[in-house]
Amino acid sequence: MTKVLNGIAASDGIAAAKAYMLVQPDLSFEEKTIDNPDAEIERLSAAVETSKQELEVIKQKATENLGAEEAQVFEAHLTILSDPELFGQINDKIKNDKVNAEAALKSVTDMFIQMFEAMEDNAYMQERAGDIRDVTKRVMGHLLGVSIPNPALINEEVVIVAHDLTPSDTAQLDRNFVKGFITDIGGRTSHSAIMSRTLEIPAVVGSGNATSEISEGQMVIIDGLDGQALVEPTDEELDDYKARAKAFADQKAEWKLLKDAKSVTADGKEVKLAANIGTPKDVEGANDNGAEAVGLFRSEFLYMDASELPSEEDQFKAYKAAVEGMNGKQVVVRTMDIGGDKELPYLPLPEEQNPFLGYRAIRISLDRQDIFRTQLRALLRASHYGSLAIMFPMIATVQEFKDAKAIFEEEKAKLVADGVPVSDDIEVGMMMEVPAAAMVADKLAKYVDFFSIGTNDLIGYSMAADRGNEKISYLYQPYNPSILRLIKNTIEASHKEGKWTGMCGEMAGDQVAVPILLGLGLDEFSMSATSILKTRSLLKTLDSKKMEELADKAVNDCETADEVVELVNQYTK
Repeated sequence: MTKVLNGIAASDGIAAAKAYMLVQPDLSFEEKTIDNPDAEIERLSAAVETSKQELEVIKQKATENLGAEEAQVFEAHLTILSDPELFGQINDKIKNDKVNAEAALKSVTDMFIQMFEAMEDNAYMQERAGDIRDVTKRVMGHLLGVSIPNPALINEEVVIVAHDLTPSDTAQLDRNFVKGFITDIGGRTSHSAIMSRTLEIPAVVGSGNATSEISEGQMVIIDGLDGQALVEPTDEELDDYKARAKAFADQKAEWKLLKDAKSVTADGKEVKLAANIGTPKDVEGANDNGAEAVGLFRSEFLYMDASELPSEEDQFKAYKAAVEGMNGKQVVVRTMDIGGDKELPYLPLPEEQNPFLGYRAIRISLDRQDIFRTQLRALLRASHYGSLAIMFPMIATVQEFKDAKAIFEEEKAKLVADGVPVSDDIEVGMMMEVPAAAMVADKLAKYVDFFSIGTNDLIGYSMAADRGNEKISYLYQPYNPSILRLIKNTIEASHKEGKWTGMCGEMAGDQVAVPILLGLGLDEFSMSATSILKTRSLLKTLDSKKMEELADKAVNDCETADEVVELVNQYTK
């Protein structure tokens, strides 16, 4: 009988394939006294050799998909597997203590991991601890005869089933084989959901129990339109979903005809539809989907995909590639937004009870000005090659923006003095994601060139609700009148000063929110590239004056998010 799992529709589309369980295996074992150390050493040697062969393939795939630099981490893992000191000590422990290979491996590698982790003044050596941990897990898996998931080694069509997907997991996924995924946790604004839209694969998140209800190799249908997964569907159900998948493909083909069209309403009002990207490689997807700008370049991905702080030159090349790739269209780069749930292994942050309310984003940049100035210099240099704008994340006060802008001006002056070509018309703005800042938008608007509303955090902070907490997910309400009032206040404040306001949170591509945002006067809608053409199609059906009336009623007359949704349905029938 078909099993139906319900979750959140995170990325449009329908896919059917065998399940690939991306879950961590049980690597527990029992320490044993052995009689034949040589045989145990031979077992260990075979496990190491198999691990090397796997890593060679993974490194090759990572080089093809991500580039040579990103693949270096696997070269480091191969180096560890060939370290005579490390494995010499493990072999000695097997011989001298007469313990099984599993026990010797764990004992010796734990010692090395603790030693490297204790080197708090050496980020490089601390990172080696993580490498040894990964390598140990792989070798241990082969000793125990347990399969270690290797997303980079997938070579057949599959649906990924996971508790959650990290950015590093998604970076290894090959769209030719990974047809969709389902996770236990997450919402539409979780990193896994955002990455699924970037990869343009159907996804259902927040199912609660996918990893316990689905087994390796089972046939699974992922319905990213309605937020469902069907496990072991019948032939009739498969046929039905294939027909739905074809209908959706036909709809996408129809939207594709709007690729080079303007983003204009039924009554002729023009707005800008932009793309959110994580790396310069995503520019291709932005252009393919008719983006009129990049409204958000998440620069922290350059930091998260590196084994150490990216140099000024490495960052310059990435920003230059992005602005050149957009052929004169504006690229808005958000400065490093690290902290909260985005950590860097080579940049230890203090332990905090509430990291989302702590040391993150612009707060780190203003404190660690060496990191911030390096990034600003790279951005300034790249501005010469296209239309580049900069925005600071997590600004809470007028003074924070002034301080960040002052550092920007200092670095610009230095480069100009050194004869380095820098654009004269770089717009400098800020993310509007802290409610306190939204309440003084009129003050901030005097100093910024633009606002970009980051609704993912603005909603979370306003509702005091963690977007990743399934227990209180009902409080994550983008259509709540309180959120709409903060957005309205921000847009009106910018317009009074002759500035513009964009939105780069996931709400910008939400088909229920778009009519309201249009009515509130939003200038730029920045979203996952795959949502652009669908949104452009929707805009063509909307009358901007009628949407102003809708927005006014939503903000002033509605009491609940459900009332707002009902109102939108009335106005857009």
